[in-house]
Amino acid sequence: MAVKQADVLTVTSVKGGTGKTTNVLNIAGILSGIGKSVLIIDLDLYTGGVACSLNIDNDKDLFLLVNDMSNNKFDYLENYIVKYNDKIDVIPAPKDPRDASKISAKYLNVVLSKAKMKYDVVLIDTNHLLTDNNLVILDNSDVILYFISNDPIDLKNMRSMISIFKDMEVDNYRIVLNNSLNRDKNMFNNYDIKTVINNKVDYILPSAFYEKNINRYVMKGEIITLDKKYISNHRKEILSYQIFLEGLLKKKVKNND
Repeated sequence: MAVKQADVLTVTSVKGGTGKTTNVLNIAGILSGIGKSVLIIDLDLYTGGVACSLNIDNDKDLFLLVNDMSNNKFDYLENYIVKYNDKIDVIPAPKDPRDASKISAKYLNVVLSKAKMKYDVVLIDTNHLLTDNNLVILDNSDVILYFISNDPIDLKNMRSMISIFKDMEVDNYRIVLNNSLNRDKNMFNNYDIKTVINNKVDYILPSAFYEKNINRYVMKGEIITLDKKYISNHRKEILSYQIFLEGLLKKKVKNND
């Protein structure tokens, strides 16, 4: 019997401050807008940025899920999921950051395997550290999205990461230049960036995505790409982003005998 499994899309970077969490939410909004069911897993374990941004009460979180698995108390994945709307679910990072170090990488494979059977897309927010947990997630990702900024340290670190990937013959990463972070910071042009990182940039998130009132959305726990007014004002940019994202998602069918 053919069983469809979710695409695992991981959003990461080589340093902090590149807009990862904001774009995880934006991507979830865009994908849900075209009918995709999305599970966001917040693996930026010490910050809990997803739950904070969405005003989610994270009494259910990734630590409780993994802890129950390790103690043979796990039953259904749904018991550890917080619903944001009818298309977007969330497994938050630990409510208590002291629990973050207690999450064992060996259970993340199990979490992913269960999640992939229930959603169209599993969307993972990570930090920039190459921890055991993050390495497991990267190994199990269909696509890894690296967000970079127009910053020399960011670009040099990205060049090093690309070199590592090439040595390992890993090719499922894509690079997104986030020009919506700071419209005044344009030290390098696009040609310079490609030269510094010694690689192409797969997508440029335009400065038009910059939203000066973004804090208003955060305080209200809203995803900006689900806001009708914002969509109307940025229709062209959102459509371009949507086309890029749809190109990353490949339908996979596995034979289950």
